[in-house]
Amino acid sequence: MKRLFFLLLFCPAIVRAQGAIPEFGDRGEGRDRVEGDYVMKHFAFREGDTSLAELRIHYVTFGKKRRDNAVLILHGTGSSGKNFINPRFAGLLFGPGQLLDTSKYFLILPDGIGHGKSSKPSDGLHMRFPKYTYDDMVLAYYRLLTEHLGVNHLRLILGTSMGAMHAWVWGYTYPDFSDALMPLASLPVAIAGRNRMMRKQAIRLIEMDPEWKGGEYVREPAQGLAGASSSLFFMNSSPYQLQQRAPTREKADELLDAMEKNYLSSLDANDLIYQLDASRNYDPSPFLGKIKVTVFAINSADDQINPPELGIMEKEIRKVGKGRYILLPTTEKTEGHGTNSLPAVWGDYLRELLSVSERSGG
Repeated sequence: MKRLFFLLLFCPAIVRAQGAIPEFGDRGEGRDRVEGDYVMKHFAFREGDTSLAELRIHYVTFGKKRRDNAVLILHGTGSSGKNFINPRFAGLLFGPGQLLDTSKYFLILPDGIGHGKSSKPSDGLHMRFPKYTYDDMVLAYYRLLTEHLGVNHLRLILGTSMGAMHAWVWGYTYPDFSDALMPLASLPVAIAGRNRMMRKQAIRLIEMDPEWKGGEYVREPAQGLAGASSSLFFMNSSPYQLQQRAPTREKADELLDAMEKNYLSSLDANDLIYQLDASRNYDPSPFLGKIKVTVFAINSADDQINPPELGIMEKEIRKVGKGRYILLPTTEKTEGHGTNSLPAVWGDYLRELLSVSERSGG
């Protein structure tokens, strides 16, 4: 049930076994899998003149490193690299003959700062943890690749949601580092409007709970987390898919009860505050002209976090020399913001991007 909650809250696509192969089931065993940590000494953060004596970045890799065959796959807010290791994502991409076949590619799935098994507030510093930003997270990824994994060039950066925003940042910060970018479910502009309001509201609801105690809580602030998760749930979810999954009052109540029962075991209040606030100075729009590589930016028409009616992507993608915007129409297969993790829906565009960027040399 903990896994179900994460899927509904941050990645509402429902797990399906179609196309699954045993080695990329929920555990992701086999296929030259390596799991490890890279500890960076005295990591300096961009804001507040702060640093950590040791910053740990956790990662999972599949395949063998060869010249220019590395692919970086970046997760969304509140998630981790391991969340890609499931039948609906890895099961459709990582297997023999598939688009990111691990016999051909070296796949890198890291946990961002504040997420998964990487360093985060809940490790002990709580609200004294450095106030990291997306720039810090991208820098940590860069150092993991270059200093620890020996990767100095990427065939592709594929990111979902927050990971998609990291792909935009990477594109202008390290313009020669990759051949192609595929940001899924994002906008290359500052977090503003309803998106910003949702994040601030979720943070305030946690901080308003008396049990939060400035981040030094004895037990998780249940009321604050319930309010915060409610905001995130409705923005991330798909009305159509929820109606299919809970077509009766009884089914809807059952699904809601399961979510409310398990959120305390799935979330840490301080970690969530940091995760939501890390986007505060994100704004690639002034730097998009620096991106040199082929970019396929993909959004879904039923995404409530990046609604197409804003008309933002159509304007911004023109600044990218080799940029293309793809808006997926709403269908029975799309699942709102969570469509970002459904290669069954956008896999053909990944195939095209790999082909085009290979022919053009990036």
